[in-house]
Amino acid sequence: MLMSALSPIVSEHESEEAAARYDRWFREKVRASQEDGRPLIPHDAVMAEMDEIIRRAEERVAKRNATSAT
Repeated sequence: MLMSALSPIVSEHESEEAAARYDRWFREKVRASQEDGRPLIPHDAVMAEMDEIIRRAEERVAKRNATSAT
């Protein structure tokens, strides 16, 4: 099968076929997400959880750096 190349200026995909495959995959993900019946998680709740994860990771790094500096 001959694949027609795309310019990197036009597309991040190497061929029209690859772009079409990605488009199908993406549209399926969007459709599945729209049909997902699970409750939505508010943005603020997600951000609060991520802030806590980051805070704990920063504490671990600081502790590791303090231990290795001594």
